[in-house]
Order: sequence, then C-alpha cells, then structure tokens
Amino acid sequence: MSFSNDDSRRGFGNDRKRHFGRTARPTFDEARFNREHPDEESVNRAERNFNERAPERRGIGSQAHLRRDRDDFKNRPSRFASERRDFGERNFGERRDFSAERTAFDERRATQDNIVPAVGDADAAPQVAVGGIKEVEELLNKNPLQVHRVLFMHKSGNPKLYELQKLAKRAHVHVQQVDSKILDSYARPNHGVVALMNEKELLNWMDVREEFFKARDTGEKKLIAVATNIEDPRNLGACIRSSLALGVDILLLPAKGMCGITPSVARTSAGALEKLRICRPENLEGAIGELKMAGYQILGLDADTETNLAGFDFADHVVLAVGGEDVGLPPFIKKQCDAVLRIPMKPEAHSYNASVALSLGLYEYARLRIKA
Repeated sequence: MSFSNDDSRRGFGNDRKRHFGRTARPTFDEARFNREHPDEESVNRAERNFNERAPERRGIGSQAHLRRDRDDFKNRPSRFASERRDFGERNFGERRDFSAERTAFDERRATQDNIVPAVGDADAAPQVAVGGIKEVEELLNKNPLQVHRVLFMHKSGNPKLYELQKLAKRAHVHVQQVDSKILDSYARPNHGVVALMNEKELLNWMDVREEFFKARDTGEKKLIAVATNIEDPRNLGACIRSSLALGVDILLLPAKGMCGITPSVARTSAGALEKLRICRPENLEGAIGELKMAGYQILGLDADTETNLAGFDFADHVVLAVGGEDVGLPPFIKKQCDAVLRIPMKPEAHSYNASVALSLGLYEYARLRIKA
C-alpha cells in the first residue's frame, strides 16, 4: 500500500501571514498505517496461527475456561469438610427447650388477668399496668387509691371508655388521653384503656383527718409533710425515707402532677414505704385549709424568701411543704403558708434537691423539738 505525501512540499514559511501561529501537519508513516490497518487476508491468517499455537485457549469467548475452573474447584477436596460435618452433628436441643419455655412463660403472663409489666425505670422493676375496660372498672370501684392514673385512647369514640373516664374522675384519679401505641407499650390487650398502679394503696384523707384534728385538742404533737410536683421517683423515694427517719406522722401527696409510687420509689425508700403512712387527699388544697383552721402551722420551703430556716420558731403542730424540681411550691399552698422558709445556701448554687430540702427542714424541726 503506497501513499503520496504532497504536503511535504509545502513550506511553513511560504506564506507567513497565512500560516502564522499554526502547527505544521505531521508526515505520514506508511509502515505504521499498514500495521494498524491490515487487510482481511492477513487477519484471518494471524487468527489461524494463534489457534494452532494455543488450542487449549479456544472458546474463551464462550466462557469455557470459567466452566473448567468451576469443575476444578468442585472436584478439589475442601479443607473445611470436617468442620462442616462436625458442625452439622452438633446437638442444639437445649436451645430449643429454652425457646419453648420462654414461649410458654409469655403465654402464661399474657393470660394472667390481663396484667403485664409496664414501661418503667431502666434500673428497676417495671411499673405494673392493668389493661382492659372491665379490669380498670373493677380497680376504680374497689381500690381507687392504688391507681396512680388511667390512660385512655385519644379520640376512641367508644362510649364505654367515656363512662369509664367519668368513673375515674369521680374517684379523683388522674386521667390522660394518649395514642394507642403508648397504650400498647404498657399492656396488651388493653381495649383502649390502661391503669398504672402504685406499689401500695394510699390512705383516704377522710379516714385519717379526725386523728389530726383531735391531736390539736389533746396537745399531742403532730408533724405532717407535703410533697408536690416531684417527677423523679428516686427523689420521692428519698423524701419518704427522710420523713420516716425524722418523725413525720403522715405524708400528703396531690392527686396529679406527681410520679406514682413506682418500684423505683420503693427501692429508693429502702423499706420506709411500707412503714410510713401516705395519703392522697381528693383535694389537697382543701385538706391543708382544714388543717390551718384546726390550728396547724403551715410552712413552706422555697428559695424565694427572706425568712431563714435556721432558728425559726416552730409550733407543736406543723405542716411542712416542699415543691418539685425547678418548680417550687405551687401557688395554692404558698398562699396558705404562715411562713415560707429559706435554707442557707451559697449564692453560686441554684437550689436544693427537693428531698434534700425536705430533709433539712424536717431535721431542723426535729432537732429543736428533741432539744426541748
């Protein structure tokens, strides 16, 4: 194959104005062109020579070599054959028995009066929850003071749930509307209602108030503690423990706005929960008003006051109230207080823990009374 290159006769400098700034055309390499563009006969001849020299590589395009590699790997003895055989001969009977026992346990727990553990503290036993319309109705009729609060399905449209909600309000039990997923997390089945239980049944104010009214007439000293707005169960448990240790005769709790008597409360109280009398008046404001009219000294603990706890002149019959975390005393208690006391504190500190504040107040009262 030949080629005539006429461009080689054209000089770059023949027309400097027309070719200025351009690159000269490269010369043609005939030998290279023949190598890169062989004729059809040479291609066929090269392919025949290649197949004759390497017959074992025929069929690469049809992936025959892959099939050969696969057959070689399949027939090759595996070094893991003994391990696979030993693994297949192992006995997993104990694991299957454990799974069967766990399934049976879950079935027994689900059918036990529709009572299942509810979501509670991560480091303590969960709070007991009761689900079902009939079950919650029976609790509200027989043991309303052991029910902390009742959760109802939001916008259920069930008239039975509406009647049950009115029953809970008549029993002065706090009610709350929640999503169905929250109910399912506490107890299943629940039929749209779940009751969260206290660890012990609280006292009715109407059953014990005459005891404290008569103590004012007989001169018997009485100390009543009031805890409000406490949401941390460990804080409430510490309040119960300090109240028992420092001579509190009864602890009053509001009907709502508090954590319940959960297993964490019982654990933190270290046994004091069973020994201390705890009462949940239907109307805490009214109960404190009755004690005030009976001659009790109503005192509150709060940082927003100028009256110091140290050296305060306590009466023989005292009601000492403390507020919750970052909330303080509620207004309905503060307005009935004869004095609001401040515990000495460094200005750098924000406030005392509720259980610590109650403990300091109770200690100051007990110290002066024991000294007298």
